[in-house]
Amino acid sequence: MTFLDDFMIRAALAGLGVAVAAAPLGCFVVWRRMAYFGEATAHAAILGVALSLALALPVFAGVLAVALMMALTVSTLSGRGYAMDTLLGVLAHSSLAAGLVAVSFLTGVRIDLMAYLFGDILAVSRGDLAVIWGGAAIVTALVGWRWSGLLTATLNPDLAYASGIDPRREQLVLTLALAVVVAVAIKVVGALLIAAMLIVPAAAARPFSRNPETMALVAVVIGALSALGGLAASWHLDTPTGPTIVCVAALIFAASAMAAPLRRRA
Repeated sequence: MTFLDDFMIRAALAGLGVAVAAAPLGCFVVWRRMAYFGEATAHAAILGVALSLALALPVFAGVLAVALMMALTVSTLSGRGYAMDTLLGVLAHSSLAAGLVAVSFLTGVRIDLMAYLFGDILAVSRGDLAVIWGGAAIVTALVGWRWSGLLTATLNPDLAYASGIDPRREQLVLTLALAVVVAVAIKVVGALLIAAMLIVPAAAARPFSRNPETMALVAVVIGALSALGGLAASWHLDTPTGPTIVCVAALIFAASAMAAPLRRRA
């Protein structure tokens, strides 16, 4: 028996991988007020699942392709006569509905739809671990490589242009990283809860951070604590693991929000 034969060890490593991938990117989602953008991309993942099963492709490949296509579509259509929240609302819910309808047409394929909607971290395999940590490595490397450019474009697009940084290119980097996070996180928390793992740890980290780098690191720690705490709580309380992880993250955010005024007074 090896270390990775224990399903709880694999689940814990999967949760940590998603935290490493999602938390730093979630900081940019919070700073840029892109929460609904992340949700729209995540909802499109179900359509990617249907595409993967229909074409006998790995789920990661189909979800990544559709999530990237959704993110690029939103970036292309923004500013063309529709308010951003309206456009994201239409695309998010229509893509989710289209994915659910597409899954119903699949014949001869057994699929646990709840696992893709809310995650099934306890069923993570060694192959899934490789995909999750490979995706986390890609996102971490991408965000680390473009950190300065992403931060400048986020804070002041005009300053970015003056510094020779193209904000559209940085937006494309964020779009690509977001698609990768959606593809690796669907197995852990599901399409309906991926946005929570992007936003909640980053939002909880904000009151305790003096600079962007600290906020990203604190968000990773909070994401990891949420994953491990949610896994433990799910085991003892016999609750769905993905939603329990998000509930733990929400509790940490609530504690952070209550502690913030006390910290400011101190």
